[in-house]
Amino acid sequence: MSPHLMLRIGLVLFCCGLIGCGSKSNSFTNRLANASSPYLREHADNPVDWYEWGDEALTRAQREGKPLLVSIGYASCHWCHVMEAETFMDTAVARIMNENFVCVKIDREERPDIDQIFIDAAQLISGNAGWPLNAFALPDGRPFFASTYFPKDQWMQLINQVARTYADDERSLRKQAAAIMQNVRAQDAWMPALDSVSKSTVSQKDILADWKPFFDSNRGGLSGAPKFPMPVIWEFMLQAHYTTKDSSSLKLALTTLNAMSRGGIYDHLGGGFARYSTDSIWRIPHFEKMLYDNAQLVKLYSEAYQLTKEPQYETVVRETLAFVNAELTREDGLFYSSINADSEGEEGVFYVWRKKEIDDALGAEANVFSKTFNVTAGGNWENSMNVLYKSDVESLGQTPSSPDHELTTAQAKGLLHSKAALLTIRNRRVRPTTDDKVLTAWNALMIEGYLQAFSAFGEEAYLRSAIGAVNALQDDRIDKDGRLVRTKDKEHPPIEAFLDDYAFLCRALIKLYQSTFDIAYLNRARLLADYVLSNFRDEHTGLFYYSLNKSTQQLAKKIETADEVIPSSNAVFAEALFLLGEYYQDQRYQKTSAHMVDVMSAMLTGQGPFYASWAKLKGLGESDPYEVAIVGPEAGTRRDELMKAYLPTVVISGGEEENLPLLENKKVSGKTMIYVCRNKVCKFPVEEVVEAVRQLK
Repeated sequence: MSPHLMLRIGLVLFCCGLIGCGSKSNSFTNRLANASSPYLREHADNPVDWYEWGDEALTRAQREGKPLLVSIGYASCHWCHVMEAETFMDTAVARIMNENFVCVKIDREERPDIDQIFIDAAQLISGNAGWPLNAFALPDGRPFFASTYFPKDQWMQLINQVARTYADDERSLRKQAAAIMQNVRAQDAWMPALDSVSKSTVSQKDILADWKPFFDSNRGGLSGAPKFPMPVIWEFMLQAHYTTKDSSSLKLALTTLNAMSRGGIYDHLGGGFARYSTDSIWRIPHFEKMLYDNAQLVKLYSEAYQLTKEPQYETVVRETLAFVNAELTREDGLFYSSINADSEGEEGVFYVWRKKEIDDALGAEANVFSKTFNVTAGGNWENSMNVLYKSDVESLGQTPSSPDHELTTAQAKGLLHSKAALLTIRNRRVRPTTDDKVLTAWNALMIEGYLQAFSAFGEEAYLRSAIGAVNALQDDRIDKDGRLVRTKDKEHPPIEAFLDDYAFLCRALIKLYQSTFDIAYLNRARLLADYVLSNFRDEHTGLFYYSLNKSTQQLAKKIETADEVIPSSNAVFAEALFLLGEYYQDQRYQKTSAHMVDVMSAMLTGQGPFYASWAKLKGLGESDPYEVAIVGPEAGTRRDELMKAYLPTVVISGGEEENLPLLENKKVSGKTMIYVCRNKVCKFPVEEVVEAVRQLK
């Protein structure tokens, strides 16, 4: 696995939680006061003359012959805000920056396309990258130096040195920028040409064997610290168990799920998961909560429940969705991006406890609570504070609820009462701030999470939440040609959507069709897919650029293929094309998806488990998926009953109308029939779900 990929997957040393910087006395306001990003607006009182990335900044830089100073971060980045408070608020520093540079601030979550270029540059220059990312670039945007956090004195030395070098030897910096960009563009050079790809022969068993050394078989997750959830890896493991009957993949997936849900990475009072664990045993989190993590983990735990019927997984899903509904849901049903780690200037202070606080709050119930959640007078974290995590987190794996079974019924009820009492107290504390950006791609992941939970538990409220969010996106963000935007609000111009926005929403719409049999959602998914095929395709490789082909603000065209904390946009789009090909029997979709999988199959071994989305799609395609058609007046009821089962290799369609090729000639007057088919050959139709399930085995 390349160092570049490890960088993108793993912890970057400087990306943590938002620091509470307290009140600021400076009355200066710069143009970031009008930015759409809450992160950028937090820099509006800096004396730095910040611009957003765009034509205004680039035009000024080229007109005045000044280099760009580019600073990239995001709302839950601890060291981004440290640097803002100690450096960018300093008028002496700001004067040097303003006199010598055109200064640009970027929210990486709004502009991941630009962030990717500068991250690649930093990795090439120093082998180290992360956030805050601070870079210097030519007036046209090409970087010639990039690094991460600097203390104020070092930053002042650096900006003075760069300014002198640019004035005295601009030519050498231009040569350096050209070399950097040549190498950035070359990172996709391994991808074969469209006409030179052969059919892959790697199997799921080959993949499982190759990935085994990367896993922590005792505590779950990837080996070492920090530990990120990486949900798509465990989705693949569940699928691999289903298709190959490999018991070790199931055990590893469940070990991971059990350890996460009992560890400190899970919020045992308020529900939801933190972004990652700082240690190797899931105990001590970095406390920010991201929408994309919780969306994917709801989906994963719902799938695990469908497979195992383990009650603890249902509890995790329900508590996490309650958290999302209460903390991350906007009035129109769309979802905010994150909740920061820090409040009152301290990391995690909102979430941690002193033992005396718990004793005073719970009285006689405190002993059971403290024993269950490892609370001690000396603390299990910093400054005698306690992170709540359940006992025996190291030795979990097989029976996630077993340590709790030692509690009597009265103690278990008391524990629920204790959690509610402490949550009430916690809610009186100063709450970490919320990044209220609404990103299309992350919202699509949350929609899928709600829909998977609806499939698993039949909770109509979950379906309503998904439909409400989809309707809000459709009303506001998709035009009649299928063009999409990433962010949009009434006060700011929209930001053009990227491939992940299209791919994730396309797949979410397909899932919503599967959950409702409303053909309008499937047709809308097809509209988005056709737009991507026309406007994102790389004709050389047959894969898809992250940005529009005709984008006017591209430094380099990048093709995103690896899973990070969010799945690969190309892999998700290939999955959407596979499903659309099945539903519409459209060879254009089918051939494009198959080709994409063949291109990426070379990365499924030898690179570690960072292409799990591709492995999952390959497993789906090579399993000869079942096509289940449910036709008749009770199609919805039968569908909901069937989808309670874990069926990762089933493509389901239905309704009362024969409005898809898979439904043609299947309607029987007055009856609801279930057809289980494979490769266009159907078994004898049945009326009961239990009979259909037998045919699927």
